[in-house]
Amino acid sequence: MSLLDRNQVFQSLSSSPNARLEHSAELGDGLGAALWSNHHDARDYAGPQVHTLSCYLAGGTGTFRRERPEAKGAPGKLCILPAGHESSWVINGEIRLAHLYFSTQHFAEAAVTLLDREPRELQLQERTFLDDPQQVARFHQLIQLDWKEPAERLRATSIGFEMIHHNVLTQAGLRDGLRLKGGLAPALRKRLMDYIDSRLAEPISLGELAAFAALSEYHFARMFRESFGMPPHQYVLARRLERARWLLRETALPLGEVALACGFSSASHFSNRFRAAMGGSPGAYRAALR
Repeated sequence: MSLLDRNQVFQSLSSSPNARLEHSAELGDGLGAALWSNHHDARDYAGPQVHTLSCYLAGGTGTFRRERPEAKGAPGKLCILPAGHESSWVINGEIRLAHLYFSTQHFAEAAVTLLDREPRELQLQERTFLDDPQQVARFHQLIQLDWKEPAERLRATSIGFEMIHHNVLTQAGLRDGLRLKGGLAPALRKRLMDYIDSRLAEPISLGELAAFAALSEYHFARMFRESFGMPPHQYVLARRLERARWLLRETALPLGEVALACGFSSASHFSNRFRAAMGGSPGAYRAALR
């Protein structure tokens, strides 16, 4: 099931007789985007499975949340709707807005790599009518791209990751009343992160990681998932792809050397994995960003 198909926010707006979907796309690597217009509507969101970042592009001065009727929207305002949240909205007048959708796995990876915290410790803070000029500028870059055109969709994916990382760095907070059980000790988690990043050019097996942590493979896999928010193989692949994106963006290394530096057995294996995740080839990604 695609990100948009399992996104309750997207589906709720799609079912509205007043909302109009101007443009939408699966950007690649679990990101999605949509451009909406709406008028004189009421929408409820109940426990979506993915995170939504929303930017008001035009109108919205009559939009408010039922539980906070005194606060009204406006062009340039942002809303952060975390996975699992509940909200009820009233739209009086016209509004045009853009959405970026991303999975809880993206939040988990960023929590670990950017903040060195267990994803279970953190939550994306719910925000209504937030001012953040940097994110607004990124949204305007995003909507100017043609998401159906491969090169521009790859640029959109790159912008999407910038937006996710910005939100994790500025809008992630500790969960209230949290009592963690299980998982890896923070020092071991950090050593594992450094170990994996130092060995991305080499094969990394579950047994090798379990031995590094001095645990059985079964217990290591379970505790890793609790601490990292995803299985070991998904985390390793995510780090390989992140390294590949950085090398493609920041260096002129040939694609074959990028593949080897990121632990892929061949250029074709790298290309297939990259294309499956990003929706375009490594060469197209590099060209799109340049």
